[in-house]
Amino acid sequence: MCRESARLPGIAGKFPVPKAPREEGDDPEPGSRFPMYEIEKLEFIEDVTKNADEVQKRVLAEILSRNAHVEYLNRHGLNGHTDRDTFKKIMPVITYEDILPDINRIANGDMSPILCSEPISEFLTSSGTSGGERKVMPTIEEELGRRSLLYSLLMPVMSQFVPGLDKGKGMYFLFIKCETKTPGGLLARPVLTSYYKSPHFKERPFDPYTNYTSPNETILCQDSYQSMYSQMLCGLCQNNEVLRVGAVFASGFIRAIRFLEKHWALLCHDIRTGTVNPLITDPTVRDAVMRVLKPDPDLAGFIESECGKDSWQGIITRLWPNTKYIDVIVTGTMSQYIPTLDYYSNGLPLVCTMYASSECFFGVNLNPLCKPSDVCYTLIPSMGYFEFLPVHRNNGVNSSIDMPKSLNEKEQQELVDLVDVKLGQEYELVVTTYAGLYRYRVGDVLRVAGFKNNAPQFNFICRKNVVLSIDTDKTDEVELQNAVKNAIGHLMPFDTRLTEYTSYADTTTIPGHYVLYWELTQNGSIQIPPSVFEDCCLTIEESLDSVYRQNRVFDAIGPLEIKIVEAGTFDKLMDYAISLGASINQYKTPRCVKFAPIVELLNSRVVESFFSPKCPKWTSPALKQWSNNIN
Repeated sequence: MCRESARLPGIAGKFPVPKAPREEGDDPEPGSRFPMYEIEKLEFIEDVTKNADEVQKRVLAEILSRNAHVEYLNRHGLNGHTDRDTFKKIMPVITYEDILPDINRIANGDMSPILCSEPISEFLTSSGTSGGERKVMPTIEEELGRRSLLYSLLMPVMSQFVPGLDKGKGMYFLFIKCETKTPGGLLARPVLTSYYKSPHFKERPFDPYTNYTSPNETILCQDSYQSMYSQMLCGLCQNNEVLRVGAVFASGFIRAIRFLEKHWALLCHDIRTGTVNPLITDPTVRDAVMRVLKPDPDLAGFIESECGKDSWQGIITRLWPNTKYIDVIVTGTMSQYIPTLDYYSNGLPLVCTMYASSECFFGVNLNPLCKPSDVCYTLIPSMGYFEFLPVHRNNGVNSSIDMPKSLNEKEQQELVDLVDVKLGQEYELVVTTYAGLYRYRVGDVLRVAGFKNNAPQFNFICRKNVVLSIDTDKTDEVELQNAVKNAIGHLMPFDTRLTEYTSYADTTTIPGHYVLYWELTQNGSIQIPPSVFEDCCLTIEESLDSVYRQNRVFDAIGPLEIKIVEAGTFDKLMDYAISLGASINQYKTPRCVKFAPIVELLNSRVVESFFSPKCPKWTSPALKQWSNNIN
C-alpha cells in the first residue's frame, strides 16, 4: 500500500490518524514484538472505534460538502446542508432500482456531476442482480486507497494471534474475472478484479500479508485454467514456505483442491522435470512460473505419494505442513462448506478476515481465530457513513425475514446510527459512500454481537431474500418461482401438474449444484420421457440470472438436478415441521431447505432424478444490460 493512501478523508482534525505505514523491517518499539507499522495500524483501529460517532459525523459532512452541487442531492432538495439531521430528514432510503436511471446515464457517457463531484473512474459489478443482470456500482479513484487501508489492517490484527507470519508466504488462489466497457467507455468489472489490476496491488511494496506464492502474472491471467494450474504449481513448489492458505470464498478454495485432485499427476511431472505443461501457453505466465520452478524429483515423489493415497483427509496439512490456518469467507451461505474444509485440513482454524462488498469496504474481524459461527466484523467508521434499518422476522415456521422493498415515512425514521444499534438486534445495512451512493440499502442482514470501544461488531446473518447460493450466485424466492413456472410448461402435454416443490443447495458434490424436489400429479397415462425432465432442468437454468449462468459456464456450479419424490412427500414434510412445534395454521412449504433431517426425509422418497443436459447460455451481462439504454 502506498504511503499517501494511509490518510483517509473524514478523520482529520483532533482525531489521531495513523502515520504512513512503515516498510517491513522497521524497528519495533522497545519491548514489543510488533513492528512500528503494525502498532500504528492497531492504534488506528483503537482511535476510530473510540471516536466512532464523531468520525461518522465527519465522514458524512465531508461526503456531503464535497458533493454539495451534484445533481442527485439537489434533486432531493438538500441544498448544500451537511449536517446529519437535515440529511436524514430530506434524503430518501433507496434501492438499486431507484438510481438505475442515473447509473445508465453515466454508463452511456454523461460526464456531468450526477452522483458525485469526482469523476466516476469505473463501475464495479456486484454479484447481486437486478432484473436478471449484475448490479453495477459507481466508484472513484480514491476508493482504491480506502480499500488498501482496510487490507493493511488485516496482518497487524492477525499477527496478534498467530506470530511469525512474516517468516513465510500465503498460498492464495486469486483470480480476475471478465470485464467490459460501458457505451460511454468506462470499465465495468468485479471489485477484486479492479483491485488486482490496480497499481495498489501490482506495484505494492513488500508486505508480509501480500507475500504470496502466486506471482502477479498468474493471478492476472485471463484464462481460468492456466491461472489455476500455474498458481497451484507455484504453491506446491514452495510448500514448506506456506504458512497460510486461502481464497476469497470457501467455495473457491475447495475448487482449487478439487483441481489438484484431477491434475496432480501433471503437476508432479512439471515439478520433477522443471518444465511447464504445454497447456500453459501465456508467455508471461510461463516466464513467471519458471522463476519459481526448479527440478525437484524428491518433492514430486512426495506429492505423488500423498495424492495417490485412498483418502484425501487432511491433504492440506499433508502437502503444506506448516499451514496455520485457512483464510476464506465461511459466513452466510458459505458456512455450508465448513465440513468439507475441516475434512481437507484436519480441522485447521477457518479465518474470516474482512467484510466488504462492491458498494463499500466495511470492516474487519478483530478475533480471527474464533469459531466460524462466532465470526463478527467491526465496522471501521471511516470507510463510509453507516445507518441501520431494524429487521423484523415473521412468526411462521420458516422464521423468514420481513424486508419491504420500499419504505414508508415511519420506516425511514426507524433507521439508527452506527453507535445507536442495540445488542442482539438484527438490521439491514444502509450506506452512504464517497463515490455517490446516498442512504443505499446494501441488502445484508447483520446482527449486533458486541462492541469494540464505541463501534458495534456484527454477525453476518444473510443476504436478504436469498434462498439458494453455491458460489457468488444469489437466487431469491421470486426468481426461483418464475424459473419453475417456465419449466413446468414442458409437463402440460402429458396432463401432469406440479403439486409442490422445494429446493436445496447441495455442496456434497464439487462443484455444488441446485437440487429441486418435485411432487407431481399425473392425470394422463403417457409415460413422461427423461428428456422432458432434462428440458425442465435446462429451462430453469436458462431462467436464472446471469450470475448463476456465468458460474455454470465456468464450472463454479454443477448441473441443476430435479428429484421426483413420491406422492404425499410434502404432507410428511408438514407433519415433521408440526412435530417440531410449527403451527398448522401458519405453516407453508419452505422454498428452500437446509435442515439435515428434512433433506434426509426428502431424499428417502426420491423415485427418479434428472440433470440439466448442458450449460445454459451466457453472454457478458454488462453489454446486454446497457445495449437497451443507448439513445
